[in-house]
Amino acid sequence: MVPHQTLINTVESALKHGAAADRAEALRYVSDLFAFGTDRFTDVQIGEFDDIFTRLVEHVEISARVLLATRLAPLAKAPPTILRTLAFDDVIDVAGPVLTESPRLDNALLVENAKTKSQQHLLAISRRTSLDEAVTDVLLERGDSHVVRSAAANPGAKFSERGFARLIEHSDGDDELALCVGARRDVPRHHFLKLLAKASQTVRLKLEAEDQLNSKEIHRAVAAVAGHVQTKSAAASRNYAAARSLVSGLGASKQLGESQVEGFAKAHQFEETTVALALLCDLPVEAVERAMIQDRSETILIMARAAGLSWPAAKAVLLLRAGDRGLAIHELEQCLASFARLKLKTAQEIVRFQRKRWAEATRHLH
Repeated sequence: MVPHQTLINTVESALKHGAAADRAEALRYVSDLFAFGTDRFTDVQIGEFDDIFTRLVEHVEISARVLLATRLAPLAKAPPTILRTLAFDDVIDVAGPVLTESPRLDNALLVENAKTKSQQHLLAISRRTSLDEAVTDVLLERGDSHVVRSAAANPGAKFSERGFARLIEHSDGDDELALCVGARRDVPRHHFLKLLAKASQTVRLKLEAEDQLNSKEIHRAVAAVAGHVQTKSAAASRNYAAARSLVSGLGASKQLGESQVEGFAKAHQFEETTVALALLCDLPVEAVERAMIQDRSETILIMARAAGLSWPAAKAVLLLRAGDRGLAIHELEQCLASFARLKLKTAQEIVRFQRKRWAEATRHLH
């Protein structure tokens, strides 16, 4: 049994006659007693402790409140009233342990706290081992970048549809957050694709390297979307309108072919070359531009072969995409060998697959 009268006498004496140090010592004594026997106490006895803690905590220094919060935070049967008091303490060293660790805090309390307290309080909540959607909705609405990243990196956090949408919005321009969100197993497919639509090339490569996707179909769609987005922003800065008009006119008059592509490439006309290859391969301009700006040359060789280009024309396109860095002799020799081995039918099959993949990815984006 709890030595009820002894506790009361200790508390009353500390409150009436004790200095701050005496009150802190009384609080420490009561918290030790509670922590030692917490599993054996009845609800009534826990309520008695709750009253005592609540009376004492109003008259102690911060250090004593911190100690109490640390002692009570991990206890499954900690008194609820004092937990609430500690959780709403303005001093984060007091509130933090309770907000992060206490299994006794319900969603209603966490939501109220997240709506009214500081960013440090929100950060402490974001570190809980589990978080329901109602709580993460508030964290993402009010939280700064540190809070949002912490919540996104928490595997025990659940997010609503609105929550995932907010995460995608926050990820724009924030590589660290984008990686956290992209690495989550529970991110819905359509949100993952939108994430890639905003992510940098570095983020996309890391996410794909980690192979977080369980479906090959999704992985192919992601690759297509990544390429679509990678080139979309670059395409906006290029004069594709003029290039489309010129190249489309050549195509309509049956004058578009290998010589035109080679001529565009040798004249360093990036836009015209890109649009011409896109038209000949029946691919989106973004798909060809991705191949033009990515590091590997295999995709361009496949497109060139599928478009019916000879090696001299394909070489001109390769040199255009290389830009000022140029291509070493051994690189050109390797490309020539690969181009020579590539059969026209194989190249056309690959391009057909790319066409289907880009169409699917574009459909999911919308």
